[in-house]
Amino acid sequence: MSEALKQNHRAVPVMIAVVVAAICVTTLIFLVRDRWHSPEIKPTAQARLSTTGQVARAAGAKVLPTDPKLIVEPKPAGPKQAQPAIPN
Repeated sequence: MSEALKQNHRAVPVMIAVVVAAICVTTLIFLVRDRWHSPEIKPTAQARLSTTGQVARAAGAKVLPTDPKLIVEPKPAGPKQAQPAIPN
């Protein structure tokens, strides 16, 4: 009879740990689920008419399109990298 009680006492902490782990996993899924979807990027004309444009105008800012990337990127500022002592 005492063997059955020992088994029951071992099962209670295991069940509590399983419930706590399930709650933690569920909470974590709810916290990071928005990162699984790509963000909705609106064109400038649509952003001007949305809440983003309203907030920008209220703050005194303008919603402008992003500048296109340059075909030839400028060289980064700073010193030139040193050559390795032993090249591969």
